[in-house]
Amino acid sequence: MGRRSDHSRPEIERMLVVEGHKHLAEVGFARFSAREVAKRIGYSIGTLYNVFGTYDRFLVALNTRTFQLWAKDLRTALDACEGDRIRCLVESYFQFAHANRNLWLAIYDHHLPADFVMPEEHDWLRSELTHIVVHEVTAVLPEAVKAQAPTLTRSLLASVHGHCVFDLSGSFTLMGQEEPVEMALARVRDTLAMAAATEDGQARG
Repeated sequence: MGRRSDHSRPEIERMLVVEGHKHLAEVGFARFSAREVAKRIGYSIGTLYNVFGTYDRFLVALNTRTFQLWAKDLRTALDACEGDRIRCLVESYFQFAHANRNLWLAIYDHHLPADFVMPEEHDWLRSELTHIVVHEVTAVLPEAVKAQAPTLTRSLLASVHGHCVFDLSGSFTLMGQEEPVEMALARVRDTLAMAAATEDGQARG
């Protein structure tokens, strides 16, 4: 039986997010059950929908929590980094994905409806991860091309992400590739070098 009067709405929301995130980490997106999450905290599925409105909004909240943990993990890795911070970024990307496989994959397995509008607070929380990477990319670019850092970062993230997906899926193993992190890092260095070379060429011209 539900305990509808035991907690305030914000308390129930937090309980659902914490337990939902835990359940998602345990079983993965394909086997995730909102009903099971509600049951685990002693409430009905109706309560969950009263709080979040839709299943998609609930999943967005869970995935936003993953982004927050990811950003925290990345900051910790950079704080401990000695020397090559770009390497630390790439290695941390792979390490987080491997350590939180189900949570990481759920971010990309959950496809939102075309008309879904991301709540502003979730958009802001998720953007922290990209801001961290943009800051690091900006730091290694020549002054004349630093303004390109946000666009360049999105391209770099797409490249590293693709390598990471192939790594987790086992595709690289089937291809006989044994160092996916080094491959991703090489592509990142190539892209950064091309940006620097473009600036240098313009300066010479």
